[in-house]
Amino acid sequence: MAILSINVDHIATIREARGIDEPDPVLAAGIAELAGAEGIICHLREDERHIKNRDLDILRQTVKTKLNLEMSPSEDLLKIALKVKPDVATLVPERRKELTTEIGLDVANDIERYKRITSTLKDKGIVVSFFIDPDPGQIKGASAAGADIVELHTGHYSETKTDEDIVREFDRIQEAADMANTLKLKVHAGHGLNYINIKKFSSIPIIEGYSIGHSIIARAVIVGLDQAVREMVKLVAPL
Repeated sequence: MAILSINVDHIATIREARGIDEPDPVLAAGIAELAGAEGIICHLREDERHIKNRDLDILRQTVKTKLNLEMSPSEDLLKIALKVKPDVATLVPERRKELTTEIGLDVANDIERYKRITSTLKDKGIVVSFFIDPDPGQIKGASAAGADIVELHTGHYSETKTDEDIVREFDRIQEAADMANTLKLKVHAGHGLNYINIKKFSSIPIIEGYSIGHSIIARAVIVGLDQAVREMVKLVAPL
């Protein structure tokens, strides 16, 4: 049975739009956990455009499930991760002007660097996940670098429009999940998943966890966060 982790960055984005102190992503995380989420994700960017160091510090103290820190593999953020000690650190690429993470991490072309980062995090008891495209070379690179988990980038699948392209992108994800499982990596998935396109993933039981943020927060605006989380938990649990 797969688990659902909620990304609370989008709550912080709403807060920062007004430059005030509400809504609070820490409060949102508590509601999400009570509604059945089994993980809380926050992406601390170098420019702190939404999640702040303050949010991360309090989340570390209050999250009762698993705290997953999404972070670029920079030295500054590595120092923060080693200090805060999240349960999971998910390494993601970061571009200053992007609205959201656009591509997967390029591990394959810099394996030795990621080996060092992974080893440093693991020495502090932190589980290491790589957010990568569903590409065989990147999966092999993640395995070689010592990752515990690969989170497969589902953005291309989520954004494509034609039936033919949807099948092609979904097949890529399925093949990538199979390869990762063969290499003894745990498999998660995320980016662009919503209440409709998540249903297709019932055919990939290898995927153990889903990271979802925007679609849940968007629905929460209409029905409330508690109900929005519970609805997604019901969709993810049978997967």
